[in-house]
Amino acid sequence: MQREMSRWTWVLLLLLSSVCGLQAQVESRVIFLLGTFQNVNISRNETVQVVVSRIPPEVAFITLQFHTRYRNATLSYTRVPDQGLSLTAADSGLVSVLQPSQTLLSLFLSSPDEESVSGTGVILSFSSTEPVPGACNTEFSLDVDPNVYIRYNLYETAIRFAPANLGNERGQTPPACDTSTGTSTRWRLQYDVYQYFLPENDLSESSLFAGIQAVADIRGMMASGRLVLTLKSTDKTTMVFGSIPGQGVIYSVIVRDPVLNTSASYVPAHTYACSFASTLDGCQTLGKISTKVFFTITGLAGLFVCFFGHRFFKCELFCMGFSFAAFFFFVLITRTTQLDYDIRLAVSAVVGAVGGVLLVMSWWRFGSVMACVVVVGLMLGFLVASIVLFTPLGDLDVFRNSDVVFWLTFCCIMVLVPLFFVRWPREGNITTCGVVGAYAVVLAVNAYIYTSLSYITLNILKRFLNNNFSAVFTDAPFQTSDYAMITVWAMLGVCGVVLQLYRERSRPFFPPSPYLMWLQERERRKTNVLDPSHHVPSLPGRLVERARQLIRRREPAGEHTPLLL
Repeated sequence: MQREMSRWTWVLLLLLSSVCGLQAQVESRVIFLLGTFQNVNISRNETVQVVVSRIPPEVAFITLQFHTRYRNATLSYTRVPDQGLSLTAADSGLVSVLQPSQTLLSLFLSSPDEESVSGTGVILSFSSTEPVPGACNTEFSLDVDPNVYIRYNLYETAIRFAPANLGNERGQTPPACDTSTGTSTRWRLQYDVYQYFLPENDLSESSLFAGIQAVADIRGMMASGRLVLTLKSTDKTTMVFGSIPGQGVIYSVIVRDPVLNTSASYVPAHTYACSFASTLDGCQTLGKISTKVFFTITGLAGLFVCFFGHRFFKCELFCMGFSFAAFFFFVLITRTTQLDYDIRLAVSAVVGAVGGVLLVMSWWRFGSVMACVVVVGLMLGFLVASIVLFTPLGDLDVFRNSDVVFWLTFCCIMVLVPLFFVRWPREGNITTCGVVGAYAVVLAVNAYIYTSLSYITLNILKRFLNNNFSAVFTDAPFQTSDYAMITVWAMLGVCGVVLQLYRERSRPFFPPSPYLMWLQERERRKTNVLDPSHHVPSLPGRLVERARQLIRRREPAGEHTPLLL
């Protein structure tokens, strides 16, 4: 009797465990609808089964894409991920080629790092006439890889993707990839590379998911994204962009068949050009303290120069000499040494101070206003050249393919600006004070709140420091905060220039050199005997007399003559 009860107990336990297992399996299943986004939370050590049913017969293949903010998620064809049948990334996607009469499909999601992951996913369907993204993959692990891979550093962000192939009906053998290069093969396909900027200063998950949902398919990316370049099948499937740490960017590729007039989208990928996992200089703590201190002082000095630079000419010369020397010395030690960033910044500041003093002393000693104004004008020329090449002109092939053409154009613009103001040196100097000083305020604001205007000069600095930066597309987002900063820059510059021109209208063009004034004063004292200062002993004579008074023995106080009786 006891044996039968124990046997029934074991049977009940087995049934209960099987029911619990079935219940857990049901709880780990997520139903996707074609073209509809679904938010999914993956718990630790959990595998989520993604199921899509009622697939129409005209659909030849589908893509499942899943996106997280920064944590990795594993997307797999099988319940247990295997090499070549799964992909682990923050932006992952798989292509499933459907068989005849297939209406149901299952894929699997899991967390590889034993941490819970939340993300958003969508399943897109494509017909047999549309290209298959990544079907001619020979570089990555998946057999058919529709993903866009991103690699970034401080200077550049590179994207790569696998070539696509022509579509085919269900059950048919796909066309060969590399047997010929005729118009009936995949070599007729073209690839449109798109870029979409997320809102500035917004690293939130909701902002990312909203951006992904806006550009995940072909229609959304073409409407909201920016077409950067169209690649032919004979081109390398690689592109390089300028890195913007802290700015979210979504990259995607749309492959087009110009013969059938059809297209398909790769799985979009995003980057912030920074790490969420890093405790030092991560996405949440961008900007070193030393950088903030340096540019805060620079902004205050720029604000002073913007409104009072010409009146306090020596201060203006010091600030311009400081900027000129510090910038180029920072480039020099960065290219030639491996010093820490804070040390390089501190040494550059010291050298910049020396450069500012030298510029002031050259004006003090030689009194050549024109030479100093030319140096100051070069600062304005540098900024104007940077602005010109910050526009879409800087992304022209003639500048991206040749450093010589780029730097020659840059130097010509830089030199042309001070030459233009040779006829009006005072106006040129005041204009430089207003424009450059106001831009220094913009850089100070950028140390705390991101603005794309900082990349006007930062892109030039990157090109100085990185030999391969010429091939980079230097696009930057222009959003509400950027237009606000342009307004601030323009208002400060105009107000500074107008105020200084009005205040200096009745004054001499430039203050006289102190050294030349001292020489003239000395010559005047020598020749004018009626001037009381003519009879004042020279400075060495006065110093010797003072020394004699200090060492001379004092006479006793009192009467020294005999009393008269």
